[in-house]
Amino acid sequence: MAGIYPLNGSLQYYAWGGNQYLPDFLHITKTQAHYAEYWLGAHPSAPSQLITADGELSLLDFLQQNPTALGTQSRQLFGDNLPYLLKILDVANPLSIQLHPTKKQAEIGFAQENAAGIALNDPKRTYKDDNHKPEMMIALSNFWLLHGFKCRADILDTLRQRPSLAELATKLASQSLADFYADIMLAKQEQLAQWLLPIIDAQQKAYEQNQLAMQNPDYWVLYTLHAMKISRDKLDAGLMSFYMFNIVNLQVGEGIFQAAGVPHAYLRGQNIELMACSDNVIRGGLTPKHVDIEQLLKIIDCSEIVPQIIAPAPQNQVYTYPTPIADFALSNMPYAKNTEISDRTLNGTILLVMAGEMTLEARQQKLTLKQGQAAFIEADTDYRVYGMQEGYAVLAGLPI
Repeated sequence: MAGIYPLNGSLQYYAWGGNQYLPDFLHITKTQAHYAEYWLGAHPSAPSQLITADGELSLLDFLQQNPTALGTQSRQLFGDNLPYLLKILDVANPLSIQLHPTKKQAEIGFAQENAAGIALNDPKRTYKDDNHKPEMMIALSNFWLLHGFKCRADILDTLRQRPSLAELATKLASQSLADFYADIMLAKQEQLAQWLLPIIDAQQKAYEQNQLAMQNPDYWVLYTLHAMKISRDKLDAGLMSFYMFNIVNLQVGEGIFQAAGVPHAYLRGQNIELMACSDNVIRGGLTPKHVDIEQLLKIIDCSEIVPQIIAPAPQNQVYTYPTPIADFALSNMPYAKNTEISDRTLNGTILLVMAGEMTLEARQQKLTLKQGQAAFIEADTDYRVYGMQEGYAVLAGLPI
């Protein structure tokens, strides 16, 4: 039985995606306007394709036929399903304000929507599966995102610095963050206009002349307004998130972990994302997709958060990033030309070449992989990587 297989992922063409990064990374000809995400995994909505001696087979079907390829540890914890999903993202325009449910919340929500007869592909569907979706990301470029509520004192400062938001500072002083956020997300259009239009009008010129710092929430309000073509008479409550959430800037190689319930939004840049195998997203604005404020307010984590930045991987060694959960682990594998790395998988593993070229050998099999190409390595496989051209790969698996 072969231990390694070439693996082809699935592209997602969401409107917020860029148009060049992923076609260049994958060395493919552009046929779409937007290339947002490249998925490697076995999620039922877009499983990757395995290349076998008998032709192509979805990774989902392969694992159903060969569950031992997942490994004993993986099967004990997660059954006969690949527990993670690996992605490359190109964020050209801001993503929706969003969060992900806990496992229990996902199971309840999925069952309720099934019982209500809402089709899985219905745009108004909130729960696409019964799994949680903790996720980590590593920046491939200068990357900007929103991540969790700032500490209360910082939110108060931010509001007081803007005359049209000063009344909100007074309100927050006597309210919990959860109640305060709920009131804002449920605010009517006239109220949003009173808060936001004075800021938009005052900062428009500075924004157009590139005079606003990117750490300034006003910059992102103006940027999002333009990027998403939001009109002045249809303001989105999600714009207020820029004044309440941490605006985080990651340098290349740095990362962050998003736990269940923590509100976040990717704003700009490219990244590697590794998550539990789920597509459950509860959205709170800044999107043409289904927004479910009721569910959002039920499960949002309103804790004050100081973002914990994951440090870049050390150079010249295989390194596994720390994560606080059992569903996945991401490893960084740099290789130089004419160098060899040997290792053994305990669980089903996906390897993706990010730069350079390598050969991957196992059990009398040999694959040559270039940037953008991937392989699935079965559990309990001794394998060797040989550097053909200097570069690095990432490996998705489980924590050991």
